[in-house]
Amino acid sequence: YIKGKLEIKSINYVVVENGNIGYKIFMSNMSINEIGELGTNVKVYTHYYVREDNISLYGFISKEELTMFELLLSVSGIGAKSAITMLSNIAPSSFALAVISNDIKQLTKIPGIGSKTAQRIVLELKDKLKAEQNEEQIEQTKAKSAKINENVQEAISGLMVLGYTRKDIEKAFAHLTVETLSVEELIRKGLILLSK
Repeated sequence: YIKGKLEIKSINYVVVENGNIGYKIFMSNMSINEIGELGTNVKVYTHYYVREDNISLYGFISKEELTMFELLLSVSGIGAKSAITMLSNIAPSSFALAVISNDIKQLTKIPGIGSKTAQRIVLELKDKLKAEQNEEQIEQTKAKSAKINENVQEAISGLMVLGYTRKDIEKAFAHLTVETLSVEELIRKGLILLSK
């Protein structure tokens, strides 16, 4: 990404100054509308696009938008300009939903996308998007269970300091829905159960 001062906002690009260099970054209309006012500091996620006759920088407000752009580039027959046009007309989440649910009609509403291209997009991206969504859900679940585990361990340590054994504490916690409780609540409820 590039962080810097927004110097120019045009129809299909912006110029961000970083270290006294102005970077011309092509963006979707949605991103240009959202990026902020001239003179403010901005952060733009970037994709460095290199072809024999063209070296350009493409920019995005969010990582989701960048991911969608890179997925679109992986579809045969779709170049950077078509991908940016698509991003100007559909949000990444709506696009992912249309591809996963095989909604050709929704995709053909995007300018420049005929039914053949829409079918090719679905064919080439459906599995990738499904896998990506699953990975994202897996990561969220992992992070959540790590946090729960951390809270439980902290509460166990706190109760052991008060003289209870790990075995008794774990037995008491078996009666609680530990996922929904903070460390303080675990200790408080654990104390009530242990003093019975």
